[in-house]
Parts: sequence; C-alpha cells; structure tokens
Amino acid sequence: MIEEATFIQVGALSDGFAPDSYILEVSNKLTGKTFQLNFADTMQQIAVSFPADQQIKWKDAIVGCRITSIRSGVYFVNFISPEDWRVGITIIINEQDNNCVLLQGTLPTETDIRISAFSKVEQNLPLTDVKIGIQLGTLDNKQGQAPTYTAELIGMRNMYTYNPKERYEHVYLNEQFYAWHCLDGVEKGLADVDRCHYIKISNNLYLFIWREKIIPTLGIILIDLNEMRTDGGIMGYQDQGFSSISLFPVGAHATILNKTDYPKA
Repeated sequence: MIEEATFIQVGALSDGFAPDSYILEVSNKLTGKTFQLNFADTMQQIAVSFPADQQIKWKDAIVGCRITSIRSGVYFVNFISPEDWRVGITIIINEQDNNCVLLQGTLPTETDIRISAFSKVEQNLPLTDVKIGIQLGTLDNKQGQAPTYTAELIGMRNMYTYNPKERYEHVYLNEQFYAWHCLDGVEKGLADVDRCHYIKISNNLYLFIWREKIIPTLGIILIDLNEMRTDGGIMGYQDQGFSSISLFPVGAHATILNKTDYPKA
C-alpha cells in the first residue's frame, strides 16, 4: 500500500531545499545606488537606496535583504518588512528596460488559517489566505514601459530541479491557476492547484507568483527561459506555532517538458 503524502510547514520545506541548493550567488552591483520607483496607476513614487552590500533603505529603515541577478541588469531584491514581520517585500529592478515591480505579500493570522475551505466558499472568500499587492512601474525619470501581466507561460509543463534531491513540475493552467507536483524531495507525492500571477519582465523572462491555500505559502521567482534558470524566494511560517517566519532563497534548473495548445472552441 502506498504511504499517503502529508503537507509540511515552510520551515521543513526550507530544510529540504537548503543542501546543495542551486540558488544564485548574491549580487552587490546595486550597492551605492538609489532609485525612484514610479507607479502610474496609483500616482505613487517610492525612493529606495542600497547603502551597503545586501542592504536596502526602505522608507526610514535600513534592513538586510537578498539581492541576486538572474540576467544582466535585472535584480531580485527580497526582504521582510521592518514594519510588519508577516509581510515579505520583493522588488524587481530592471535597469535594462527602466522598469520595476513591487510586491508586498502578507501571511494570514492563525485565526484566518483555521477557517475551513467550505466556510470560505460559503462566504465567497479566496481559498488562499495569503494576500498580495502588486505594483508595476518604471524607474526614475527615464523612459520606460512598465512590465505587464502575461499569458505566455500558459500551457507549459515545466520541471524545476532545486538540488540533487528536490524536483517539482509546474503546469500553468490558465491566467489564475497552476498545478504543482513534487517529483522528488521532502514533499514527494504531494500535488495541488493554487492561485498564481504571471508578469513579463523582458523577453523570455517572467516573474511568477503563487499563493498556496493549505499551508500558507508565498512563492516569488524569476523564470529565465533563455538560460533555463530560476531564482527567487519562498515565504511561510517556520512551524505550526505561527510565531516566526521562514523566508528562504530558491533557485532551480528549468526544463520544458511539453507545451499544450488548446484548440479554439
């Protein structure tokens, strides 16, 4: 009889991903730079600077962050908000195309987590309790076009190898949902369909965001289909105490298994 796979907390997931991980080396090319993030939709302007290696000045606070560069001139900046420990902030800075993305994801409280899925359906609530704010903008006063939401990944079935023992497949179903399946690793045999968002950063470079509903998890990765690499971070609670956060880096080698093109109705 096949043993039933069980869901684990994000802290345990990070333990599985960490050994011999294929994450990118950090980049210090932003050190000493300042940017103005311009968001036309909200008429908001936010100044950010990088006073030292792997540090960002966010509003009035200087906090540690992780900065990587999956493609020349494109940077992934990831950190916990100094104002709210349940909020993870990701900034994509694209100096090549003079644009940016600002993401602010919030983990739910234990009270929200324990509301049943059926109750959420009855109340017309999203099944995932992880909230996300997404802003697409341009850099400084230079000419640039903001990134856009995209459907270019839809229909792909990709495999991601995070280390010698951790492999997952993603099936990008439609503009709101994708399926994930652990082929090997600490979640082997687990699979689910979760809410997701796709943003095109540049040619064959995508920002992929997912929000899980069973274990409150926020995943944010850049997928480079030129180099067949990914880089990003996963955020969730360390354990069932819901009192501390695990925000850990992930990176993978990517393989396109197939592509489904649906005939028109």
